[in-house]
Amino acid sequence: MNVREKVSLLPHTPGVYRFLDSEGTVIYVGKAKDLHRRVSQYFRPPESLDAKTRVMVGKIADMMFAVVDSEQDALLLENNLIKKLQPRYNILLKDSKTYPWIVVKKEPYPRVMITRRLTKDGSRYFGPYSSAAHAHALQELIAQLYPLRTCKLRLTDDSIAQGKFKVCLNAHLGRCCAPCVGSISRDGYDKMIQAVETLLSGGVSGLIKENRELMNSAASRLEYEQAQVYKERMQLLERHYSKSAIVNQTMQDIDVFFVESEVQEHFCNFLRIRSGCVVQSFNMELDARIEEPREDVLAAFMAEMISKFGQLSKEVVVPFSPGGEFAGVEVTVPQKGAKLELLKLSQKNAAALKAEKYRHEEKVNPDEYNRKVAENLGRDLGMQDVPLHIECFDNSNIQGTNPVASCVVFRDCRPSKKDYRHFKIKTVVGANDYASMKEVVNRRYSRMLAEGEPLPQLIVIDGGRGQLHFALEALRELGIADKVCTVGLAKRLEEIIRPGDPYPLFLDKNSTSLKVLMQIRDEAHRFGITFHRNLRSKSQIGSQLAGIPGVGEATATRLLSHFKSVKRVKEASEQDLEDVVGKRMATRVYKYFHEETE
Repeated sequence: MNVREKVSLLPHTPGVYRFLDSEGTVIYVGKAKDLHRRVSQYFRPPESLDAKTRVMVGKIADMMFAVVDSEQDALLLENNLIKKLQPRYNILLKDSKTYPWIVVKKEPYPRVMITRRLTKDGSRYFGPYSSAAHAHALQELIAQLYPLRTCKLRLTDDSIAQGKFKVCLNAHLGRCCAPCVGSISRDGYDKMIQAVETLLSGGVSGLIKENRELMNSAASRLEYEQAQVYKERMQLLERHYSKSAIVNQTMQDIDVFFVESEVQEHFCNFLRIRSGCVVQSFNMELDARIEEPREDVLAAFMAEMISKFGQLSKEVVVPFSPGGEFAGVEVTVPQKGAKLELLKLSQKNAAALKAEKYRHEEKVNPDEYNRKVAENLGRDLGMQDVPLHIECFDNSNIQGTNPVASCVVFRDCRPSKKDYRHFKIKTVVGANDYASMKEVVNRRYSRMLAEGEPLPQLIVIDGGRGQLHFALEALRELGIADKVCTVGLAKRLEEIIRPGDPYPLFLDKNSTSLKVLMQIRDEAHRFGITFHRNLRSKSQIGSQLAGIPGVGEATATRLLSHFKSVKRVKEASEQDLEDVVGKRMATRVYKYFHEETE
């Protein structure tokens, strides 16, 4: 599959894309709110691109992408990948996006400040922060908690001892501890810096508890203004770390794995987290020749990642335990929290890889794709035959009026509309879905048997155990219950009901098998409800014209076909009516409506 084909299959979701040259080197990393739309812009006619972009596009030999939850996460992941991979054309084509960090400068009496440039000068950097407002709010909180200096004076013990500096306005306002005039010792200042570094490293729980106690104490003393100050500090601390899946300073070095399986095909994603940032996202497809347990597939994928990227982190986040042991690795299956969000992000990438391949197969070879989907459905339902012919039944009525049913037919997992059938319920009085289902199934297959038509491999009943039970009764009476596979599909939880099985079957919501079953069920519902509405409309309109003595269904149909509505029939002149239904009938209709009006 070439690059243009890959671009045509990109999802319309936020994400990050990477262009690679013929040697497999990443030459450009970009982010997009809509991956499909953004990447497609690079492959417009060359004359619409600038010179540098044309040079880069000419060197693109392959493309990779990763989906994320939001545009903000795409920005952060793009930033992390650019720093790690340092692609050549990011520097040439656009300004390097940077995000705010908080730095504790390496200098006597260190300053704490915001920067967007990281330099190797021995200073300590904390971040990056997804929001500049968040970084500034945090800096303000630090300033409120600790009166650190903000000036650019070159402070040394000798210069302070010689009295070269004067107290600034911040010192007079209590915003600075004035180390320039010796108001605080070096040790005392360093203790405040250590507290700031603890705060920036994530040790906020103690500070939150302390501020809550101070707030309650001030409120009990009726010092509400001071209590509000403590409350604001506490709220700022609680918002200290963003909940982004891309940057979370509370997590350090973690590897995340996810496997999305479709029978013998497995779509895998690997995320590597370093210092709270996603620095690696890698997709791989594993095609098993025989059915392998998912635990063994996960273990094989993890081993492959070790060979590609080196030893795993001390903690590994997975959806289930792998089928093997990895020395020195703690395996975590999260149930909630930030690690579960990372696992969901990995799942999105694996699902996107599967969707990309299936869209490509459906586009290039739709017959082979549909055959594979049918085979997957047969395996999931435990069928011996491949369900190439599927039929689905649905009932429709409102308070027992105009009860109807529909039968929708899929061949090779595609709608066969010429085979659709609808039924008016004849033997059931009132709203009885169970009896209606039995009648329709009986009528459908008794006719097929009489005409010698081949039976479907799979019958889907829209409903739960009740509808399925009565459908099976009809099939048993016809002697074909053992010749076809029959299941019910309950809409509330998309649970599959199988005869003789007390437990429903739940398929993965992303599986092609469930999607086919939902598609045919929804199509049966649409076809049935449309037929029901048409009957109801005809019965309502026809009842007005049927009240005219001597006017039958054929006459009413001619009048409605010509005048389009009962209102226009009422407004028509006797001559206009005569042109449609003749003089005698026109006189009856005209007198009926006009005498009624008088």
